[in-house]
Amino acid sequence: MKTLRLAYARIAQETNALSPLFTELSDFERVHYFEGEELAKVCGAKQTEAQGFLKNAELSGFVRACERSKAPIELLPLLSAWAVPSGRLSSRCMQTLSERLKELLSEAGEIDGLYLCLHGAMRSEDSVDPDGDLIAELRGLLGDQVPLIASLDLHAVMTPLKASNADALCAYRTNPHRDHKTVGRRCAELLIDFAAKRKRPCHAWRSLPMLLGGGTTLDFLPPMRAVFARMKEMEKDPRVLYASALMSQPWHDHPDLGWASYVLTDDDPDLAETLADELADMLWATKDVPPPAFESVGVAISKARKAKLSRQFGAVFFCDTSDVVTAGAPGENTAIIRGLIEGAQGLTCLAALRDEGAVAQLAKLPIGSSVELEVGGKLDPTISPALKLEGVLTFSGESTGFGRAVVVRQGSVHVCITENSPGVMKPDFYKELGLSVLGADIVVVKNLFPWRLFCALYNRKTVNVQTLGVTDLDAAKVLEFNDPMHPMDEVKDWREADRRRRY
Repeated sequence: MKTLRLAYARIAQETNALSPLFTELSDFERVHYFEGEELAKVCGAKQTEAQGFLKNAELSGFVRACERSKAPIELLPLLSAWAVPSGRLSSRCMQTLSERLKELLSEAGEIDGLYLCLHGAMRSEDSVDPDGDLIAELRGLLGDQVPLIASLDLHAVMTPLKASNADALCAYRTNPHRDHKTVGRRCAELLIDFAAKRKRPCHAWRSLPMLLGGGTTLDFLPPMRAVFARMKEMEKDPRVLYASALMSQPWHDHPDLGWASYVLTDDDPDLAETLADELADMLWATKDVPPPAFESVGVAISKARKAKLSRQFGAVFFCDTSDVVTAGAPGENTAIIRGLIEGAQGLTCLAALRDEGAVAQLAKLPIGSSVELEVGGKLDPTISPALKLEGVLTFSGESTGFGRAVVVRQGSVHVCITENSPGVMKPDFYKELGLSVLGADIVVVKNLFPWRLFCALYNRKTVNVQTLGVTDLDAAKVLEFNDPMHPMDEVKDWREADRRRRY
């Protein structure tokens, strides 16, 4: 039996087109950048693929599945570059990453298949679809006979470039995302079958002019629960290899942004078309289900005060929906912190923001120093004006993944200031800075979905807080699209836009 030479790589970042920041190569190198044997090592058994985030992600799942396969396989690790969501990749950053990946692929020699782990909603300075550009460039290097599979976040932007140049696209099937490893494993199984000519990939997809919908969009709650259940049911048919529902994030400026369905079959184009249509109709049917309620800071604090039982046995968690770092926001929101200082007296509060200059200034002082300074108001002062802090320095040191950090306590509010965007979604963020999540009354997170899994042990009540920022759901209304877009416009059917978008 022929040994299959399978290569694997990742270039992943979720872009918020409304962010004032650019993403540079250093942002990838700071968080996660590996090549060759170093990549193979972090994907190995008992290793951590994404330090501070996930022990096993897509590439680990891919590697494990290949190692367990009965087919003889030679694995070729190329590179893995993963950055915190933020603004557009600079031209130089995108060019450097893509050229390096193509260089490593060429050095690998003849291969039998390529697995590419993407987010799918990346944006560069020069392109609205750099993920699609990358897939197309790699297809050009590989030729038509070598299978190429890409995995996507389910908030990816579906485009013709992605669909026409990848043999298969496989999106996450959970929200909050908890199936990274599973998706990587499934991509390995499919790639092995395609490389061995046991299956012939055939897909169909639909694009919906729909920016928002699905209520909470959680996979285990209505209305999305029925959609995800139907995809699992579809895959019980051996002819159906994978089904994806893509609920694209609403802060990307691709002119054909929208939700999408994608169905992969084993050489059955008619079935793929039929099921892609059905799945698109199911997604469209959720368009008028409203998102969860969002509260002002004052109302949120009032709810927290009344939630005495929740605070006794855990904490009230404020989701900072206007400054979701893991959706590309800068992490500089001062509004919630200002509100806590002014209105949450007597409640122990934990909150975070980004200010590199403030960290540099305070890191020189001894613990216990009285401090008075302005924080924030540097990256986007029109949205997040500077806030004056007057308190005591209680911590100074390194954090995992967010650079140097300091903590200033003003009254009962502990303000954690980091050099880099504080993507707060794990209780470890605060614990590492010497703070007790269990002992807090209010804990602020800067993440929409995964934090619910990581903080389940402590979270007794969730309040979604909206102030003003680039991850507000209505922030995308300033973007321009090729088609009338729900919910900004009245759109009776998705098919007219879909026909234009796919060709």
